Amino acid sequence: MKAYVLNEAGAVENLVLREVEKPEIKADEVLVETKAISINPVDVKVRRMDETITMIMGTEDRPVILGWDIAGIVVAVGEEVSGFEVGDKVFGMVNFPGQGKAYAEYVASPAYHIAVMPEKVTFEEAAATTLAALTALQVLRPRVKKGDRILIHAGSGGVGHFAIQMAKGLDAYVIATSSARNRDFIMSLGADEHIDYREQKFEEVLSNIDFVLDGIGGEVLENSLKVVKGGGKIVSLPTHQFPEDIQLEADQRKIKLEFILVQSSGEDMNTLKAMLENDELKPHVSKIFPFENMADAHVQIESGRTVGKVIVKL
Repeated sequence: MKAYVLNEAGAVENLVLREVEKPEIKADEVLVETKAISINPVDVKVRRMDETITMIMGTEDRPVILGWDIAGIVVAVGEEVSGFEVGDKVFGMVNFPGQGKAYAEYVASPAYHIAVMPEKVTFEEAAATTLAALTALQVLRPRVKKGDRILIHAGSGGVGHFAIQMAKGLDAYVIATSSARNRDFIMSLGADEHIDYREQKFEEVLSNIDFVLDGIGGEVLENSLKVVKGGGKIVSLPTHQFPEDIQLEADQRKIKLEFILVQSSGEDMNTLKAMLENDELKPHVSKIFPFENMADAHVQIESGRTVGKVIVKL
């Protein structure tokens, strides 16, 4: 089969398409013929840096096959697997954190990391509703309740556009940031307020926020502390170690700072499936690239201007 291999971390040119062995499945796995792959900012971070490969994929070995998000068709089923059969259309985030090996024509996935796709969605839409949607679900579900005032940074991005929809489903009051050109998109997702981060300083116009979802880090994290009320919460997706001064201020005001790393879960994939079926969640796919143009998909993510999701189609 064809797969993209990464012999060493670095530039996008380091992703090389070549023939590799089709994976053998274990007793608790299914073999999926890949039809669509979702590309995330974490894919780019892992590709660029050896230490991130080690941290996320848990290996020093090279080459590696990147990727975690897939939609496709089951072509083989392990002997201990129930609930899936050959021919099923499935989607999921495979072995994250770990080695999903999704940049390939066939992927071996634990059966407990995937779900059967809703009939109404395309392979591209299903692949989009994986890592980013799981992140939003796993962050918001235990932390946001009805009536909470929540702030979502980068609201037009992959995680952000799912988070807005889910937060409204939880009956929260949602304020989201983006550039002015994405205001209409943000509001169409159900946001109650939009802040153009280029024209307004959110820390000067907001207060009394219960929860912040920060997908940016740095100065945005620092300024988010200014708008959260005592006892509130901030989840910062890119910040796995908080600066001492920020942690100290948070502790003094009893604000909970958390770094969350999404985890593969077939149970949560089934929750997302139900949301898609019930029109509670709508993935926005802004760009689709052919498998041969994987590099272009990475360049699009690196631009920092992606609305919704970027998909690679096989």
